[in-house]
Amino acid sequence: MSTTPSSGPKRIQLEDFEREILLRPLVIEDFDALIAMQSRCFPGMQTWGHDQIESQLLTFPEGQLGIEYEGQLVATASSLIVDFEDYEDWQNWKEIADNGYIRNHDPKGDTLYGIEIMVHPDYRGLKLARRLYGGRRELARRFNLARSIVGGRIPNYEKHADKLTAREYAERVVEGQIYDPVLTTQTANGFVLKKLIPNYFPSDTASRGYATFLEWTNLDYVTDPRRRYQRVHNVRLAAIQYLMRSVSSIEEFEAQCTFFIDAVSDYKSDFVVFPELFTTQMLSFLKPYARPQEAARELARMTPRYLEFFTEMAIKFNVNIVGGSQFVIEGDKLRNVSYLFHRDGGIDRQYKIHITPAERRWWGVSPGNSLEVFDTDRGKVAILICYDIEFPELARIAAAKGAQILFVPFNTNDRDGYLRIRTCAQARCIENHVFTVVSGCTGNLPFVENADVHYAQSGIFTPQDVQFARDGIASECTPNIETLVVRDVDIEQLRRHRLHGTVQNWNDRRTDLYRVVVNQGEDGPLEV
Repeated sequence: MSTTPSSGPKRIQLEDFEREILLRPLVIEDFDALIAMQSRCFPGMQTWGHDQIESQLLTFPEGQLGIEYEGQLVATASSLIVDFEDYEDWQNWKEIADNGYIRNHDPKGDTLYGIEIMVHPDYRGLKLARRLYGGRRELARRFNLARSIVGGRIPNYEKHADKLTAREYAERVVEGQIYDPVLTTQTANGFVLKKLIPNYFPSDTASRGYATFLEWTNLDYVTDPRRRYQRVHNVRLAAIQYLMRSVSSIEEFEAQCTFFIDAVSDYKSDFVVFPELFTTQMLSFLKPYARPQEAARELARMTPRYLEFFTEMAIKFNVNIVGGSQFVIEGDKLRNVSYLFHRDGGIDRQYKIHITPAERRWWGVSPGNSLEVFDTDRGKVAILICYDIEFPELARIAAAKGAQILFVPFNTNDRDGYLRIRTCAQARCIENHVFTVVSGCTGNLPFVENADVHYAQSGIFTPQDVQFARDGIASECTPNIETLVVRDVDIEQLRRHRLHGTVQNWNDRRTDLYRVVVNQGEDGPLEV
């Protein structure tokens, strides 16, 4: 029996309907396609350079992912590994991403940091971002990382900004009440919104300058039993050793100050300390006065200019400045005041409480009556002006109020005077588990009475125990030359030392036998 071929429909060829989508590592040959896509995704923004992509692929090739759809690159994600404890300012993309070069990639780190993710506009809706985030999660598991951190835009916020704050908008996106193309995708992929960062990208008008900070936790992370983690809270301190020499104008004085502030800013210092009454340098260009009291009061009239200058410097160079000290006239009294210029534009002040015999005799300075402790962006601090550090009760009060760093601007004319400051500053570190920073003047001011000769060795001191620097000296200047010193100190180390130090001076005080009682006026006495 013969059969004839069927004349029905041909068998469906599945390959006619198949589509190839592939998550793969990026290669340098993807550069042109990547840049073209970046221009479409972020119009108006500068694209990656060839050297940046080359550096990313050389440094951490596994962290640079791409999605290929039908042979075309349609989505990418870039990342690096960092140690979570090495960074505090997670909003500083340029620093953490090394401006796109990721040379700071740390194979021994514990955090995957995403520096960019993008999906070609023509291929959105295919859930390609989900594949990329899934690839990052696999990277975190593969390299045994504790977390993945990303930042992001909130581009739909511009549609709601007239009715909702950024916080209200973000909360509603997280709750699913509002859709945002970036934040909704991130939260749908397991990321938790940690905070909003204002003024992160001012040119991003759609997000009104805001950025998000999100974290995904790797539940498979296994800690290394050989590695013990301890929290670190580093603060970078700078002390100026200021050369007193004759100047011809206030502009010349300000130029000398600007040099030092610019230098410590290059070191990314958190605080810089100038010496006590280094402003008396300006007496070298003021007209001579018959009595030093008259000269001091004339110098006090320059305080508004001094305040304006150091406020501008703190903001411009992004550093908190302890502006030494300066004379101020209040009523009929002349006072010696130290100002703390915060880098956010705020100003605090501390009056000198103990006045030396020479200050009373030569200038007629009157004492202040209260000790302040200031909240800053790097912890609580206090200022003890020169002679004040020689009275242990003040440091005890400051420590009781939470001060972790004592700034000591001083001005001494010989080695004996300097050693009193230094010895007492180091003693206060031992007694109260604090750091001290001393800053003094060197050089000469001929014909300026009570400010004519100077001796100094500026330095940064610590408690004296095995976990701190030898001799309790974090760093110090060479004596009697114009210079500066910069050093990191760990505030968290102070807390541990107070609890577990070889000796625990603060905890072992015999308050059953003695106390420091502070008269606080209307607030009543404070016992320490």
